[in-house]
Amino acid sequence: MKRILLLLALIPATLAAKQQGLQITPQPREVQMGKGSFNARGAGFNYSAGLEERSVTAIARLADDISAATGKMSSVAIAAVVKPDAQASDLKGIYFLEDKSLPEENYRIEIARKGVKVTASGHNGFFYAVQTLRQMLPAGVYKGKGGGGWRLPCCTITDGPRFAYRGMHLDPARHFWSVEETKKYLDVMAMYKLNRFHWHLTDDQGWRIEIKSRPELTEKGAFRSGTQKGFDFGSSDGVRYGGYYTREQIKEVVEYAWERGITVIPEVDLPGHMLGALASYPNLGCTGGPYEVWTRWGVSKDVLCAGSEETFAFLKDVLDELCELFPSEYIHIGGDECPKDRWKECPRCQARADELALVSDEKGTREQKLQNYVTARIQRYLAGKGRRIIGWDEILEGDLQPGATIMSWRGTRGGIEAAKRGFDAIMAPNTYCYFDYAQSADTDKEPASIIRARKERAVTLEKIYGYEPLEGLPEEARGHILGVQANLWTEYISTPEHLEYMLLPRLLALSEVQWCPAEKRDFARFHEALTEHQEEVLELLGYNFRRE
Repeated sequence: MKRILLLLALIPATLAAKQQGLQITPQPREVQMGKGSFNARGAGFNYSAGLEERSVTAIARLADDISAATGKMSSVAIAAVVKPDAQASDLKGIYFLEDKSLPEENYRIEIARKGVKVTASGHNGFFYAVQTLRQMLPAGVYKGKGGGGWRLPCCTITDGPRFAYRGMHLDPARHFWSVEETKKYLDVMAMYKLNRFHWHLTDDQGWRIEIKSRPELTEKGAFRSGTQKGFDFGSSDGVRYGGYYTREQIKEVVEYAWERGITVIPEVDLPGHMLGALASYPNLGCTGGPYEVWTRWGVSKDVLCAGSEETFAFLKDVLDELCELFPSEYIHIGGDECPKDRWKECPRCQARADELALVSDEKGTREQKLQNYVTARIQRYLAGKGRRIIGWDEILEGDLQPGATIMSWRGTRGGIEAAKRGFDAIMAPNTYCYFDYAQSADTDKEPASIIRARKERAVTLEKIYGYEPLEGLPEEARGHILGVQANLWTEYISTPEHLEYMLLPRLLALSEVQWCPAEKRDFARFHEALTEHQEEVLELLGYNFRRE
């Protein structure tokens, strides 16, 4: 009986939220509905004098878009002194006020009939509050288009993320994405409160970042002589393909992301997936080449020579410039899919293994331990620059130095093992979070994807939404899970339209996994918000997406 009464008590709040348009993604942690509404048309925007310029910019953009959509100007100005305990009902207009007592990235919105009070402790909190307010208005606000309903329902929203790391990955190595395409990718991440952009900048099929001290990386390594046709691994279309980001373009993207609360984490994959570098500098390989930037997909046996000091001199040059360009605490060093065939036959690698007294045992082979040596040496070098490493879960094999962070991609096992061993981990399992997999098991009706006929591996909207990142972890290890990321590899994705289709709307489901407590997730509610509001927003903004 108590359960029935509780459910009945919840119905009015649920109906009120639906009736007043609170179709917010990701769902806020707590919403308390009130009575009445605030007219946003022509409302003045006011902000604390100490707010960061990028926060003021985000606030001003919202004011400008409301002005354009309604035809009535909303002013933007520094707020007069407001008492810390002032209520929204005491205010006239929309106020963004700093409150250092709130946790990082949290925010609070109080909407009364005449005033709105938004509080946060820093930029990300204010930026996310702006995204929430946008979603409470008609979709036209995203493009400055008119329409009715410019009223915000009276309510109090108290919100903050479940996980600190909320990532999305993009691979420009297989197929290259322009700066403008990358910014569009960042825009949709920002709309749904993601805060880490993992940029996979190098691979066997192309080197995509300008390194001043190593110019041949972009003169040679950024271009391949052709591209594999479909799933025929022995084929090539024979068309020269490539591109790279200049240092100025890198800075532009990093700044653009930072304004939107997103940190860019660069990846230079090592010691495998390095044909882009080997084609440019053959002396870095075990055989001396010749090497070519790969025209096919897959895993090459040619990797960096672990026994050569030239390899480490090269990596230091690259990492020095990477640290100049990216302020991120983390640098992703890859570490995945590194065949040891060449190392077993290379005199320099074997001499290095002898020097280090490496032997095969239950912890791993001699060559696996040689990769541990490479990882540890790079980790120490970056630590000296105040940076930390992330590596794919293969770096757990053998010995791993304290302080490394694991990105679990081969299912969830690597992240669980890492957390149990005391390492921080980011969950990005291919079973749930690989957006290059088809969106439906009916693959014949879907565009090309890497899984082809393996229909059971489709990552549907429901599947990603149902992922629970802490499943299988003992209580004492759960604090090591920093967050969740989805990966979008682009071997079979060559156009912006295809890229966006594979991303959307799965990114919206991902955002709720990253943001919402497990008990707050409700697929029916999420799907309703998607089809009744979010799809209209995506369409207005010109994204190509899979309709539900």
